Amino acid sequence: MSDRIGAPGLGISRREFVAATGGVAALTGLAGCTSQEATQDSSPPDSSEKTSDESGSELPWTSSPAVVQVDERDGSVTLQSVTSRHAVHPMDSMGGPVELPKVRAFKADDGTPSVPGPILRTTEGNDIEVTLDNTDAKMPHTLHFHGSRKTWKNDGVPTTTGITVTGGEKHTYTIPANVPGTHLYHCHYQTHRHIDMGMYGIFRVDPKGYEPADKEYFFTLKDWDSRVNRQLAGEDVEYSPRDRNPDVFTINGKSLPRTLHPEDGSPIIVDRGDTVRLHMVNAGYMSHPMHTHNHRFRLVERDGGQIPDVAQYEQDVTTIAPAERHTVEFEADADPGIYLVHCHKVNHAMNGEFYPGGMVNGIVYRDAMDTDVFADLMEYAGYE
Repeated sequence: MSDRIGAPGLGISRREFVAATGGVAALTGLAGCTSQEATQDSSPPDSSEKTSDESGSELPWTSSPAVVQVDERDGSVTLQSVTSRHAVHPMDSMGGPVELPKVRAFKADDGTPSVPGPILRTTEGNDIEVTLDNTDAKMPHTLHFHGSRKTWKNDGVPTTTGITVTGGEKHTYTIPANVPGTHLYHCHYQTHRHIDMGMYGIFRVDPKGYEPADKEYFFTLKDWDSRVNRQLAGEDVEYSPRDRNPDVFTINGKSLPRTLHPEDGSPIIVDRGDTVRLHMVNAGYMSHPMHTHNHRFRLVERDGGQIPDVAQYEQDVTTIAPAERHTVEFEADADPGIYLVHCHKVNHAMNGEFYPGGMVNGIVYRDAMDTDVFADLMEYAGYE
């Protein structure tokens, strides 16, 4: 089980979280749903239905995306797609439950399957080898990495490279870490369906001499047409990618209020005075104007390019188009409290017909955790 709380990245420890909540939970009571290091057969506490894979065995639940420091693994990592079940928000609060009954989740090495997939992090100049292990799958897949100048055969596109990793096979891609920044990786076989099945994740290349911020977090934005996943699970629904109609909106695979769950979700937990760096990737098909309440930020990186200081300015909305990556930085200098971070296409901030929900998260000051408001939010999110 991970010792970190909040969104993937550099957050606070469990012990710090428990101390900040004034005993809202005991150190041994932080379970109750999936975590970044959860076991594959764990399930949300309030969902008793079971879904099976093609062989009839019970599907595992996805966990939250973990950060994989590839430098610490001798520059190599293995990714495998695991047919799973994904709880976007398993509670009946705030328009729930919201669930994707079948996804194709990536897992790294001996980790657990997650949607988004693991965050692969390395350092500029430290090229990585990524093995796509498709030995237990029946469907072909590939891996395509944005933000890397690579050789032709490592581009991951089957129609132009001639390389498809079919069921029962493995293939290793060599990915140079030669474009610093925050990037995207995804399956490029039947891309119009496989991204919507959950086969995507973040690829982060830290520049040489990189200095992390006080708090540093990762967000992956995604819009879903759940008919794809329901059709994959065997439901009698019609779907065409030409008639895509998104009805689920997530940050790191979760919708409000589950986004605020300290383990299964991804709140931005800060202390007053922190410099906060937030890496956001849009893995979906729609643009999202992301807005921060009561905090003005500077856009410091975009699609692997550093924004010169003279071009930076304070703002509180940045629109992230499909496949774009924006890194923003702000000071946690507001009155300590709980402030929203959300898509300002307000119908994306809904769970079905219920508002608020969807693509909404929060900046949570540690000093605000020992309050009745925070306790109520934890109850909505399903945190015991």
